[in-house]
Amino acid sequence: VQLQASGGGLVQAGGSLRLSCAASGRTFVYYDMGWFRQAPGKEREFVARVRWSGGTTSYADSVKGRFTISRDNAKNTVYLQMNSLKPEDSAVYYCAAGPSGTMKWDSWGQGTLVTVSS
Repeated sequence: VQLQASGGGLVQAGGSLRLSCAASGRTFVYYDMGWFRQAPGKEREFVARVRWSGGTTSYADSVKGRFTISRDNAKNTVYLQMNSLKPEDSAVYYCAAGPSGTMKWDSWGQGTLVTVSS
């Protein structure tokens, strides 16, 4: 599956952004989808994950209660709604796909930059 992330930008602290990740390929529905991020000088970290059915989600502790991951299998798209953004959320955000239930991410999007100003 090929992934194309979009929706990043510059936002003030406390603001919101919604990232989108469009997937190509008819097997999208069989993949778990995730969002990761990488800030300058730091390693890539897990942000959120949604199972293939959309019914099960998980989040990094740092974003729980602020971010929401969702997917629309009819549109082959996964979303990350980010609210109450903080400067430490600034990073390049990547979407990823992996075979359902494996926690292995074998397809990655190109990344979209999120910058949160204080």
